[in-house]
Amino acid sequence: MLLWCPDWPVIAAEIVDGVPATDPVAVLHANRVVACSEQARAEGVRRGLRRREAQGRCPRLTVVDHDPARDARAFEPVVAAVEELVAGVEVVRPGACAVAARGPSRYLGGEEAAAERIVEHVAQACAVESQIGIADGVFAAGLAARSGRVVPPGGAPRFLADLPVEALGRPALADLLRRLGVRTLGDFAALPAGDVLARFGFDGALAHRLAAGRDHRPLAVRQPPADLAVTADQDDPLDRVDAAAFVARALAERLHDRLAAHGLACTRLGIEAVTAHGQELHRVWRHDGLLTAAAIADRVRWQLDGWLSGGRPGRVGARPPRPTAGIIRLRLVPDGVIAQGALQPGLWGEAGEERERAHRALSRVQGILGPEAVVTAVLGGGRSPADQVRLVPWGDERLPARPGPPPLPPRPDPLPDGPDAARSSGTVRRSRPGRSTRTGEPPWPGRLPPPAPAVVLPEPLAATVHDAAGEPVEVSARLAVSAAPARLAVGTARPVEIVGWTGPWPVDERWWAPVEARRRARFQVGLADGSALLLAVEGGRWLVEAIYD
Repeated sequence: MLLWCPDWPVIAAEIVDGVPATDPVAVLHANRVVACSEQARAEGVRRGLRRREAQGRCPRLTVVDHDPARDARAFEPVVAAVEELVAGVEVVRPGACAVAARGPSRYLGGEEAAAERIVEHVAQACAVESQIGIADGVFAAGLAARSGRVVPPGGAPRFLADLPVEALGRPALADLLRRLGVRTLGDFAALPAGDVLARFGFDGALAHRLAAGRDHRPLAVRQPPADLAVTADQDDPLDRVDAAAFVARALAERLHDRLAAHGLACTRLGIEAVTAHGQELHRVWRHDGLLTAAAIADRVRWQLDGWLSGGRPGRVGARPPRPTAGIIRLRLVPDGVIAQGALQPGLWGEAGEERERAHRALSRVQGILGPEAVVTAVLGGGRSPADQVRLVPWGDERLPARPGPPPLPPRPDPLPDGPDAARSSGTVRRSRPGRSTRTGEPPWPGRLPPPAPAVVLPEPLAATVHDAAGEPVEVSARLAVSAAPARLAVGTARPVEIVGWTGPWPVDERWWAPVEARRRARFQVGLADGSALLLAVEGGRWLVEAIYD
């Protein structure tokens, strides 16, 4: 039993993007029409037409880009509606799903009655038109759904025999078969299977089985996800932390028992609350180990404390504003679950036990001041030290903002030959800029060589650099240094002698966008007082960007 929604890419565009499916609409992929609305077909638009030809036949045609993800998202409610009546649904593709007909036909009063009931339920629940075809296999049922037919048991070969070979959905194979004189599925099924395999290969042999009404596999049904969320409704709004904590503990134990019954553990917990005034609150907590009932209760209590102990509305302060009314509904959603056997125990106990104290303290601060109150650094790619560091809230996924490896420790190779190396002392090493030291990692042209600086200044400091004669050091557009840097003065401080330097490291970013374009050169310098700095010269101005340890 296969349910088919006609012109599903067009219907999905209407559901998600609001494109009216009653107008002439065409969905394009690679500049060709892959689906069109009924009104577009009435004006001559067909699948396979190029965009210009389709618009020539229908000047008022609305063109929509093909988006398989949009089609799948829009089809999920339809599948859920089918699962409300029958079990064991296989999604063939967005717009078509199949179920075994034996069960529904028994408890819904026959195959035709079951088909009518499913079509009616989908129309009421999702406002989507659909048709159902019933046959011995998924392929035959899909073709029968085009006309809403019920093929009697054993009648699939006879039903398929008169259909053209284009029904296989393989244009190249269909074109070849027609040139060989094979025009219908019956003619193709009559060919010897061994000859078909030798001439057309494995895919041709599979199409030969489908043409004969023999499906190559049983239904691959999906298991509907279990509803693991727990909810507690309150007649009296909760406006005190101690009363809310009591409810949270009971709700946490219910959630933990429900997860344990499915052999699951929660690693990401969603806490949702609704106030008496209809205000909705939501926060997600992450954890690197097993969230026990006590751990879930603690996090819910901390979050409720953060909400109910917030600042007064309209008052400026560090805390988020407190809700205008008490909480009447509390819901816990296990946003991320894994099998309990997949948890890796820690070195001194359960998974993440050695970090539990830090988690509790930092999570407590987040519950009061918000997730942005505690952040950690994540290293990634980039050209400057500031670009290579991204601050993420504690507990969030530590994903770099830019691809590429983080800076690596310096290699103990000797300084390479070159004019910059001859001017440099042993305090600062030089390597080729933009060259990645890891195989397979994308390089960042202009990236600073290791080692990475210890302190990256939030705002660069103005500086002046002079040569031995006291003249300002300048860098030309061709990266020619006017003289060797000899003294550095940061702001109004006294000048310090430069004992070693290397550079320049040129960076020319976003040159195609004049407003955002930046062109600068960086220098690494070692000073007589033992410190080392990262300098940048941009527009004739010297800046201190970072400090080496």
